[in-house]
Amino acid sequence: MTGTAAQNERINLRLKQSAKKLIERAATFEGKTVSSFILSSALASAERTIQEHESIKLSERDAQRFFDALAKPIAFNKELTEALTEHDRRVKSI
Repeated sequence: MTGTAAQNERINLRLKQSAKKLIERAATFEGKTVSSFILSSALASAERTIQEHESIKLSERDAQRFFDALAKPIAFNKELTEALTEHDRRVKSI
C-alpha cells in the first residue's frame, strides 16, 4: 500500500452542540478542518494511552534493583529443579 492510498475508514460520533462548537473553535485556532483536528487529537491521545500502558517507569532505586536481579546468577534450589523437571514431563517441544 502506498502513502497515497485512499482513506476509507470512518468513525461516526454524536455529541452535544456545545462540544461541537468547542471542537470547531479549537480546529480554527490550529488552522485545521474539524476532521483533521479530531483525527490528530485522537491519534495523539491514543499514542499517549498506549505508551502509558506498554511501558514501566521505575525509580532509580527500583531500576537498580531490577538490573541487579538480572545480573545475579540463578540459584537452582530443589523447588526450581522439580518445577523444571515437571515442565519437561508435561510439555513436549517440537
